[in-house]
Amino acid sequence: MIQFDNLSIRRGETLLFDKASCQIHPGQKVGLTGANGCGKSSLFAMLRNELVIDKGDVKIPRDWVMAHVAQEAPANERAAIEHVLDGDEEWRELDKKILDTDHPRFLKFQSRYEEIDGYTAHSRAAQLLSGLGFKNDDIDKPAKEFSGGWRVRLNVAKALMCRSDLLLLDEPTNHLDLDAVLWLERWLKSYSGTLILIAHDRDFLDALTTHTLHIENQKAQLFKGNYSAFERIRADQLANQQSAYEKQQREIAHMQDFVRRFRAKATKATQAQSRLKALEKMERIAPAHVDSPFDFSIPTPEKNPSPLLSLHNANVGYDGFNIVEGIEFAMTPGDRVGLIGPNGAGKSTVIKMLAGELKLTGGNYHRSKEINIGYFAQHQIEKLQMEHTPMEHMAILDKECNNAQATDNQLRRYLGSFGFTGTKATSKVGPFSGGEKSRLALALLCYQRPNLLLLDEPTNHLDLEMRQALAVALQEYSGAVVLVSHDRHLLKVNSDKLILVANGRASEFQGSVDDYPKWLAEHKRGEIVTDFSSKQEEDKPKNTASAKKEQKRLDAERRKQLQPITSRIKRAERVMEKLGDQKAEIEKHLSDSDLYTDEHKDKLKQLLADQAYLQKELDEAEAQWLNASEEYEETANSLLDD
Repeated sequence: MIQFDNLSIRRGETLLFDKASCQIHPGQKVGLTGANGCGKSSLFAMLRNELVIDKGDVKIPRDWVMAHVAQEAPANERAAIEHVLDGDEEWRELDKKILDTDHPRFLKFQSRYEEIDGYTAHSRAAQLLSGLGFKNDDIDKPAKEFSGGWRVRLNVAKALMCRSDLLLLDEPTNHLDLDAVLWLERWLKSYSGTLILIAHDRDFLDALTTHTLHIENQKAQLFKGNYSAFERIRADQLANQQSAYEKQQREIAHMQDFVRRFRAKATKATQAQSRLKALEKMERIAPAHVDSPFDFSIPTPEKNPSPLLSLHNANVGYDGFNIVEGIEFAMTPGDRVGLIGPNGAGKSTVIKMLAGELKLTGGNYHRSKEINIGYFAQHQIEKLQMEHTPMEHMAILDKECNNAQATDNQLRRYLGSFGFTGTKATSKVGPFSGGEKSRLALALLCYQRPNLLLLDEPTNHLDLEMRQALAVALQEYSGAVVLVSHDRHLLKVNSDKLILVANGRASEFQGSVDDYPKWLAEHKRGEIVTDFSSKQEEDKPKNTASAKKEQKRLDAERRKQLQPITSRIKRAERVMEKLGDQKAEIEKHLSDSDLYTDEHKDKLKQLLADQAYLQKELDEAEAQWLNASEEYEETANSLLDD
């Protein structure tokens, strides 16, 4: 187990831990929480022996293998999959050693290689990359060809590749979309080692953690249960702060109003039930955030025309190729729309089109002359002036928007509601953290009093307190919101309608955010999801003889077009079965203890060489089977859409 004994740590003049003690047992999954600057990342640095302890002691089992996500992302000529394979250092060493069959310890190396499933390392690495959103064509690309966010994903995959006893993850969901977050969540659930996790995604923490280690007032206290359980305890501790608690009831009142209005309406019943679940959760967690440093609101728009915009049979894409087609969409003041869908399906493309950064390739797009769009995406953060302070940013913006009518005190109070108090408001932006830059970009966006907010992953780098404050501010906001986010809690409490972007279409999703993982899993298996179909009743085929005949004809045509791919899949399966039988026969011979004598040394070498050759052939056959299966899924989905 990991044991902290009377731990005291300083960083500079700041005392982070003062006689802190706790124990973490093997197999526990621990969420590490606490205010910004309390010492979460410093605790990780200490566990990695990168930070000197002032007093006390930390005990970690000597034989434990530790894995973490590296801070520096690779940007060189090496293939993506090679970076991931580097995560298993023992495999790297053995993979080189077993090439020398004349080495006196060759048999020992070979045995250990098999023990750690060395022959499947490449396929395991490829699966990690696929789960994190990389395409098949990406795995052999040089790392330098990926953007910064995708290189961070490479580091996450590398950490997961390590066969670790202790896994340290610091905000692993940053730069991930919802699909990748759901995959990572499933992977970590099956992880058998000890996990210590820093994350600002409430649902992610709840799904994974068995304990919560909370850092506050230079102490580290371990609570049993997930993040929601911890919040209930914290809420009890802070519930006497009634005035602050009442401030957060506005969020609950908004949701209760939604449930009252739509619970009996058939088309909204599912969403109302989802809101009820979220409401039950919110009533428990609200008091836990009464001491949040953030308390901002989004100013009321000067004008709120209705409709704000409308799209009819709209197509959008790049270089003459449509990504999403046939969009029917309208926004009025107060609308709350969440965009969901598989990775790469076109969510960001749609939101860029709504923002006016992409032109339609077909159809009609009407925007009110009085529309005022506030668009938040990661490239908005890059537009911040690194040499300017938050106050200077605000003064420039106030001059543009209001002809410099606000006083310095008013600008300071506004920035203070976003956490920029004291000298932070007059410090240069360049050294700010990613979270601070995101908060400043949001503050500048809200100050412009938009009547339509387009938010593309606004929570990247934001901590739990800021995410909660954003959720409350959006509830009170009188304009309209279109939201893309991997934070399921934010989607739940700020989406009255979900639009599913998938298979080249954008249509209403009849389920809730909690239903989306099931839809996604079935979509990836190539199944037709009837429970949450977003097609209208009038689009469904009628149950008539002619309709059945036409359906049979279409099914036969689809089978005919899929036949070549089906044949390739079956052929690969036959090859895999044959190779598997041959490999099993060799392994049967290798299990004979008499084989491991000097007399049978040559025979042993030949069997081991044959085993390695068959494994390589089997890996290639599996790759062909996977490629053909993915092609089948894509083609089948395309034919279904047609």
